[in-house]
Amino acid sequence: QVRLVQSGGGLVQPGESLRLSCTVLGINFRITDMGWYRQAPGKERELVASITSSGSTKYADSVKGRFTISRDNARNWVFLRMNMLKPDDTAMYYCKMENRKDTWGQGTQVTVSS
Repeated sequence: QVRLVQSGGGLVQPGESLRLSCTVLGINFRITDMGWYRQAPGKERELVASITSSGSTKYADSVKGRFTISRDNARNWVFLRMNMLKPDDTAMYYCKMENRKDTWGQGTQVTVSS
């Protein structure tokens, strides 16, 4: 019954911004560690940002300084704000619970193109 439901994504030009959202249902969200992953065609899925239950964050070098992960514990949401988007950021993005096996959002496409 635990599920993650994503929203956001879309097509933007280089330099523009997007915000992804993920709602976590069926579990005590306040104790979860969350991550955002992405997967481009022909490439492995990679972790781009994570946030612990206490709010500590980490980022992949490729997105550091441009992306911000945050959470709203009162409403069971985790967000990924993506600024200064580049074509290399184009991928399917997934929300994931880091302390529960194989618990993923459905994925949302981010395409950065001029």
